[in-house]
Amino acid sequence: MNAQYAILRFAKYKGPEIGHIEAHNERTKENYASNPDIISEKRKDNFHLITPTCGYRAGAEGQIAAAGCRTRKDSVRLVETLVTASPEFFQGKKLSEVRAFFQEAVDFLADHQSKETMLSAVVHMDETTPHMHLTFVPLTADGRLSAKEILGNKKKLTEWQDKFWSHMVKKFPDLERGESASITGRSHIPPRVFKEAVHLNRQKAMLTDLLEGITPFNAKKRCVEIQAILDSYLPNVAKMKTQIKKYQGVYHQLQQENEALSQKVEDSKESVLARLKNMERMKELEELEKAVEGIPEEVLRMYQQQGQGGSTIEHRYESNL
Repeated sequence: MNAQYAILRFAKYKGPEIGHIEAHNERTKENYASNPDIISEKRKDNFHLITPTCGYRAGAEGQIAAAGCRTRKDSVRLVETLVTASPEFFQGKKLSEVRAFFQEAVDFLADHQSKETMLSAVVHMDETTPHMHLTFVPLTADGRLSAKEILGNKKKLTEWQDKFWSHMVKKFPDLERGESASITGRSHIPPRVFKEAVHLNRQKAMLTDLLEGITPFNAKKRCVEIQAILDSYLPNVAKMKTQIKKYQGVYHQLQQENEALSQKVEDSKESVLARLKNMERMKELEELEKAVEGIPEEVLRMYQQQGQGGSTIEHRYESNL
């Protein structure tokens, strides 16, 4: 059986992005085009362990004001905690057992952060692996706003991981301690980015199918469909390119590590495993890059000309057929 890991992650938020986090966590939209893993029919299975009484931003600002804290524009106003486990851990478990796992995680966090500061704890059952988003205002026990003191540096984040595993393993003995990004010293590429890449690849495949099947008889309909896809695809490709640049440093770091490991005269079991893991991560980044490759230049030119008052994609295709 594969190892079953307990996973705890923190993210800090300062301002307008808090609204986007709330929209995702509380499922306030009908559709989530950027996250194709959400299964709308299973949304009814999501549940709260802490139900919000107001919006995240309003709740955070209210608690901060009540505590008399002064804030700056770059003050962290909200911390989001992601709690989950390896997919294998949830296989075959009843809903009551899944609920018990996440309730235990809430109890753990309440031992280290006042429950009064927690705005929401929602479990998503409508994606591939059950997971919980717990959000809290980073107020210390003596009423100061300090995410830095609560989450700490790399050493303290490691301690969080140790304490979380020690707490959870008492009731779930099959769990192993999850690997912390602070231990590996490596930037973490969020799963959300890979989900967006999957969505872009699906759109690219749709474009390819539409382009290959154009005839004089279906050109009008096909070109309308192509243009509709391009309207969302092109801005999202540009966004993805920007995101990929952020992780190029990760890729080069992995390359250097693999080169250093491969130069050893005798590979230990650990160094072989490290190389394999690095190769897997490098492959993931390469898959991301594939998502932004290759719309035919002809289509891009026609699309750009249309935006500048030129001939339509449909007219150009009909002329070429």
